Amino acid sequence: MNADSPRLKLARYAWLSIGAALATIGLKTSAYLLTGSVGLLSDAIESLVNFSAALLALYVIRVGARPPDEQHAYGHEKAEYFSSGAEGGMIVIAAVTIVWVCIRRLIEPQEIDQVDLGIGVSFLATMINLVVARVILAAGRRYRSIALEADAHHLMTDVWTSGGVIAGVGLVGLTGWNVLDPILGLGIAFHVAWVGVGLLRRSILGLMDTALPSEDIAKIQAILDANSSEKVQYHALRTRQSGARSFVSLHIQVPGNWSVQRGHDLAEKMEAEIRQALPLVTVFTHIEPREDPRSFADLHLERRERKESH
Repeated sequence: MNADSPRLKLARYAWLSIGAALATIGLKTSAYLLTGSVGLLSDAIESLVNFSAALLALYVIRVGARPPDEQHAYGHEKAEYFSSGAEGGMIVIAAVTIVWVCIRRLIEPQEIDQVDLGIGVSFLATMINLVVARVILAAGRRYRSIALEADAHHLMTDVWTSGGVIAGVGLVGLTGWNVLDPILGLGIAFHVAWVGVGLLRRSILGLMDTALPSEDIAKIQAILDANSSEKVQYHALRTRQSGARSFVSLHIQVPGNWSVQRGHDLAEKMEAEIRQALPLVTVFTHIEPREDPRSFADLHLERRERKESH
């Protein structure tokens, strides 16, 4: 495996996420120990999830960088969906843990100490997450890595929730209303759970070979329409996403008296234009004679064979 391949370069960003998670865990735990705020504790718990998710993302990215083999002819990039799905599950578990801690604190309220120092430490951790999240999100979009995108979105969620915690702890310090702390923690828990469910849904859709985004399909159709005429038509266009790679298949109908070379040249031209329009796309085409009725038997997902009556 080439260590300089674009997919393996993603591992560097995963290591960056791991380093940020370790730093923020230490800072946020210190902020919780200084203040006793359950809001800051919930924030620290989410950073533990960040760390676990970053470790898993690192492993899955390395798996996804492996070249195709006999058992995985289409590559290993779909493994990234397992990372984002596992991260979504861990986020939901973290949300449940935060709810449990907040309910206990509602039953037994506790005063918050050293508010200024705790807020300062938590703010530093939040800034680390903000910078790292923006770097990783840009890399995830550039390399079309759902594992990195999921990690970056989780870090950005951490940034927003940390901002809410800091504001809430500050309000408790100003007003003395200690009940605001666990109430704020519950709000954070529901928001975190929403993000986790969203990641789970996206991962499941990816594993189920969901079609490409509508804007990508529109690009493909524009290329096909530009190459169509009274003699040349296409149908059975199907697309799917597999991690960073996209797959496109279609049938091209040409006059039956065309030579094999002429039909092949047209298919190669259309495939090349699609590959130029979409990054990391694999295109499969099938040439059919327009005059053959069997060419229209596969308009649907499953080929419908004509049955002779007996």
